Order: sequence, then structure tokens, then C-alpha cells
Amino acid sequence: MTTQSASPLTLVPYIPDNAPFNDDQRAWLNGFLAGIFSSAQPAIATEAPLSLKIAVLYASQSGTAEGLARKVAKDLKSKGHIASLISLEGYTPAALAEERYAILIASTYGDGDAPDAVKPFYESLCIEHFPRYQDLSYAVLALGDSHYEHFCKFGIDLDNKLDSLGAVRLHDRVDCDVDLDDAFTSWKQGLYSRLESIVSTRPAKNTPSPSAKIIAPTPKTISSETSTSAYTRENPFLAPLVDKHPLTREVSSKLTMHMAFSIADSNLKYEAGDACGVVPQNDDQLVDDIITMLNFSPQAPVQLPKSGTTTLIDALTNHLQITRLTRKMIEAYATIGNCKPLFGLLVPEQQAHLEKYTYDRGLIDLLHDYPGVLHNPADLVAMLPKLAPRLYSISSSPYAHAGEIHTTVAVVRYRSHNRERGGVCSTLLADRTNTGERRAIYIQPNKKFRLPQQSDAPIIMIGPGTGIAPFRAFLHQRRALSATGKNWLFFGERSAATDFLYRDELESMLSDKHLTHLDLAFSRDQDHKVYVQDKMLEQAPRFWSWLQDGASIYVCGDAARMAKDVDATLHSIVAKQGNLDAEAAAEYVQTLKDDHRYHRDVY
Repeated sequence: MTTQSASPLTLVPYIPDNAPFNDDQRAWLNGFLAGIFSSAQPAIATEAPLSLKIAVLYASQSGTAEGLARKVAKDLKSKGHIASLISLEGYTPAALAEERYAILIASTYGDGDAPDAVKPFYESLCIEHFPRYQDLSYAVLALGDSHYEHFCKFGIDLDNKLDSLGAVRLHDRVDCDVDLDDAFTSWKQGLYSRLESIVSTRPAKNTPSPSAKIIAPTPKTISSETSTSAYTRENPFLAPLVDKHPLTREVSSKLTMHMAFSIADSNLKYEAGDACGVVPQNDDQLVDDIITMLNFSPQAPVQLPKSGTTTLIDALTNHLQITRLTRKMIEAYATIGNCKPLFGLLVPEQQAHLEKYTYDRGLIDLLHDYPGVLHNPADLVAMLPKLAPRLYSISSSPYAHAGEIHTTVAVVRYRSHNRERGGVCSTLLADRTNTGERRAIYIQPNKKFRLPQQSDAPIIMIGPGTGIAPFRAFLHQRRALSATGKNWLFFGERSAATDFLYRDELESMLSDKHLTHLDLAFSRDQDHKVYVQDKMLEQAPRFWSWLQDGASIYVCGDAARMAKDVDATLHSIVAKQGNLDAEAAAEYVQTLKDDHRYHRDVY
């Protein structure tokens, strides 16, 4: 431990840079020591550090909210505040009532819900007789995706609930889309300014007294995981594509492909259950069509936030989202052109018509339907959101596929409004990337979707379609590590003859008993549709027996329908096989979640 001068009379201990701690741990320990030290000094009002005790709380499913919360906590500590970083998983409304200042960063998950692990907190918060929060000042940052119907709903609900319970907003809530950098920065600046105002006007109220008790945060407030890679979403790794082949037959009505990237020349690290972020590019032909329709020069200079000056063609190809329409795009375009029909779509009463118009249209359709509006490339660039990376569940294990990352990609193609269309990233990989060519990738950790620590624990995996990706990784990893736990997979697709993904691998694992059970649901191979939840019901007694033996459940795939149906089926199995009423069955399933035995990676 080292000391640094705080005044001519004092020396403040701090943790040196070469101590065996990561940045977050070092920052927290320095703040902790500073708090202890300040409480031990004579109370001199003119020299006491002006700080607030602030809880930085996050509700995260895939890690984005947690990452932003870490940045906020680090900023607050650097400003002299006492900041604790805490997940809302396992947190209680009673604990929140003890806080004076709280900052909440909340992701919306699935169909407008709270992240799975945070639902108990929010449900408790919504109990009508819960104490009010007159002494709490708070701020909410809501995260979501505007392409979903219930954009940022959980963050909005959380903000409104705290307000209704008497808490006071420190700063107005901001709702962040996938491209959140600018909104996050603006929200932080406003929040920090408000905190500075509080400190300057009320310094004594939160200055620790000589007898103040310093409470160390729970273990969750310090992460033991450190980043071993310099490659991030902002600084991705250019990985060569080393394998690319279809997993579906040519006669299938859909195309799903296996893609493998080499990371041998990088220090990228990942775990089974993580996702691979791919930085996409828009289709060159679509970009050319847009520029031609507007009669702009492809080389016209345009300004991009944080990226500086570039050409219009580069901006539309590599930086801006052009294949989907959003309310903000419609609003900006209508304002520039004073388009009364578009303004008509933007009134609240026309929300259904707006959603119908934007559902399968992109920028080029807007230009076609309402021509002659844009005359300046700068106006075009200003109205378009940032092109966001696409996340694919990793279908490989670092122990079984050293130096590679595998992904399982469903290629999106469709025709609408007399135009052939496709998914930005899936068609980039399928149609415009050859083996040997490089694509920008990074790792998106998913710490809530991990194999059990006990190698002998049984697991039940439910993943139709490309939802099989992380389970292929799980199976290969358990084999590579000689895990003895039983493995059960439910997989579903359209037809066994054309869409049985990784068929040879799965049948081989089944034959040598590494895969204990394989239940298949091919929806179109019989007169009536059969789905994975139907197979779960068929195997209800065995399913219940596995749960009694300590099995963990993993679900990956579509959030809107499949995940809801699987969850309802799980409750039904628990109720019937356990001879429980609906309330007791719900409590049982909640216990599975609390014990980290029910995991969902749905989208």
C-alpha cells in the first residue's frame, strides 16, 4: 500500500498500479480506503471531501447494462463519490429503501419484460403495500431495441413505479436504442451535472462523520472477471473466415450456414455460452440504388459523429442503418419535407398504421414513396441511425475448437414491395464473404448462460432452429473436459430431411452416449405441427425426474413465441408431475431461477 498527499497535514493510502487487482477492484479499494481515511480525520468543514454515497444498480441479460453501469461507477469514483456497483439480481426493494441516491440502468428483455433474474425484485417492488421512497433520489437509463414493439418497456415501468412510490428523479430518464453511445453520453453529462449541483449546495448532508460506518459492498459489486482482450465492439478484430458451409439441404425453404472464424492470431477469449458480435456492411447494390435515386455524388463529403469526415458511399455502406425504418427516421424525413401524410402516421392514434408501414420497408421505400425531399447529403446522414453489430450465439468451445469461433447463421431473404431483400449481416456472410476474407468481430460475454460448475450435473437443452448454437458448444465442451453429467437436447426445425442442423454430430454423440437423450420436433413432417414444447410434454415424467436429480435447464431461441411456450410448458410439467397448484408450480420454477438452474438466451 502506498500513500499520497491530500493536504499539508494528511497522507491518504492508495493501491498502486502494480498491485494484483484489476481496474474496477483497484478503483473500488481506493475509494474504500479514502472513505475510511476521511472518516478518521478531524471534521474540518472547509477541507472535507464533498461526496455522495450512490448505488449504481443494473438489470442486465446479455451484459450491456452491466458494462454501462461499470463505466458510471468508475466515473463517480473518479469524481470523489462513494459508488457501489450492484446487480438487481438478488437485490430487494428494502435494500433500495436504505439508499439515498440510486442510479438504475435497466435492459428490456423478451416481450417488454425485465431480465429473467431481475423479475423477483420488480415483482416485489410492485406489491401495493410496499413502503414509499420519499428519501430516495434516482435516475434511470433504459436500454432497448426500437424494432421491438415494447421498446425500453421495463426501464419505463421501473422509472414510473419509483416515481409513483414517492422517489424523486435526479435526472429525466433516457431511452436508448441499440446505437446508444450518444444517448448514454448525453444522459451521463446531465446526471453528473445534477450531482455536482447537489454537492455544491448540500455538502454537509452526505459528508461522512468521524463515526460514520463504512459498509463494504457485497461480493457481486466487485467483478473477478477481467478482460484479456484489447478487441471490443469499438475496436473489433479482423478475423479470417476459415470455413463456410450450409447446414440445410438445397431443397430446403430456408438456408442456415455454419461459419468459422480464425482467432489464432489474436488474444480473443470466450466461453461456451458467449456471443460473437459481427460488424456488418450494407449491400453495395442497395447503397448504389439509394445514391442514384437521390442524385447525390458517392464521394460527397459527410460528417459522422465520432468518426469525422468520410464519403457518402462509405457512410451508407459501413456506418449507417438503411434497411429498416424507425419512428425517428420518419419524423426527421417528414420535418425536412413537410410531408403531411407522414405527420399523420406519427400521431399516437395511428401507431398501428405506422408499425404496418415501417414493418417491411427501408430507406429506399421512403425515398420512393415520398420523393424530392432530400437535397443535401448532410440531411440524409443526420436522419439515419448507426449501423449496429449483429450478435450470434457461439456454437464452438474454446477447449474443443482452439483458435476458432463458430457461428450458426440463418440467412434472411424475402421479397416485399417489389424488391428482393435480406438480412444485413446474414447475407453479408452468406453472399459477400468468401473463405480467407476477413470480417470485424468481437466477443459479447453472456455470464448468465454458463454450464454448471459441477461437471457431473445433468443439463436439459431446448433450442429449435439456430437456438441449437450454444448447445453444440456445450456438448463439445463437456466432451473435451470429460464431464460426466448427462446431456439431454430438444431440437426442432421444419423437416428432418432438409433442416436437421448438425445431424451427423448429434447422431454420433447419441450413439456413443455422450448425448443421453435427443428429442426431435420437425413441425412439417406430419399433418399437425409438432414443436419442442410438445416433445417436453411427451417426456414429462422423465423431465420431472431430471429436475429432481438437479438438472439445469437452458433455453435458446425466439423470445416472442417459443420461449413463452416452453416456459408455460415447464410450469405445466412441474404442476402435474409434482402434484402442485399453479402458485406452488410458479414458486418451484422461480426457485430454479434463483438457484441458477433455469437459463434463457432468447431474442
